[in-house]
Amino acid sequence: MKVVLLKDVSKIGKKGEIKNVSDGYARNYLIPKGLALEATPRVLKRLEAEKRKKEEEKIQIKTQNEELLKMLKKFLYKIPVKAGESGKLFGALTNSDIAKAVEKIADVNIDKKFIVLEKPIKEIGMYDVLVRLPEGVSGKIKVEVIQEGKN
Repeated sequence: MKVVLLKDVSKIGKKGEIKNVSDGYARNYLIPKGLALEATPRVLKRLEAEKRKKEEEKIQIKTQNEELLKMLKKFLYKIPVKAGESGKLFGALTNSDIAKAVEKIADVNIDKKFIVLEKPIKEIGMYDVLVRLPEGVSGKIKVEVIQEGKN
């Protein structure tokens, strides 16, 4: 019997897949437990419609993220920090600090996990910081770390 899996089932397949299983296994286990539905033309049509809808949502999210990144690139993010005379910071600048600066300057709430730093910033200067948004959208923004009290 062909079934459409509604949830991941170990040793059978993942959600949304169409699998051929024995009639008894389908009728006595998969269907009663809500793990699968019999693959009728009506169910297959509904499954296809759901896939199309998810694909359209992905495209829409990707477009929104591309526009957000384009907008984020327009700004120069100046972050004042306490530093010594040699330009070394007292502490370090992390992705969380940069996310707060983006929120303050660009008025956009961005999660710190989208800002990628190889290592925390520990010196004053200009940096290109990678922003990696969902759906494969990524780019660099300019961050200038300046000493507090100086411009």
